[in-house]
Amino acid sequence: MTLLPGQPFRTPCPTGACDCQFELLDAPEADARVRLLTAQQEKALIARIERIHSYEDLMRVLDLIYQQLGVRLVVSAGDGEVRTVRGLHIEMLPQPGLCKKTRSSLPKALRRCLDANQHIVHELLDRQSLWGRR
Repeated sequence: MTLLPGQPFRTPCPTGACDCQFELLDAPEADARVRLLTAQQEKALIARIERIHSYEDLMRVLDLIYQQLGVRLVVSAGDGEVRTVRGLHIEMLPQPGLCKKTRSSLPKALRRCLDANQHIVHELLDRQSLWGRR
């Protein structure tokens, strides 16, 4: 993806401060959509994640994150029994150009949302057949 002139984009992290591999986005075959996530837009995305109100909304937001930024945010059951939101495994899949702060803040925002909306967790578990029903 080529960025348009004048379009705001994320600046690279200072050398040695992050492991984001921002330089890999300069390759012609690289997916540079993640550059579109500026610090201001990241704050807006975190606020949007925290406003998720249903399972369908969760799936829509996760799909939009992938479509617009090329980033996958994955929610699945952890290794043990899922009794609370802490039992869920929430992570960002590796993506060159994705800052370690962002890789941490987006899953944390989603965990806060799910803590506040237990019905989404229940539906997530139900849809993934984690209750033992098929």
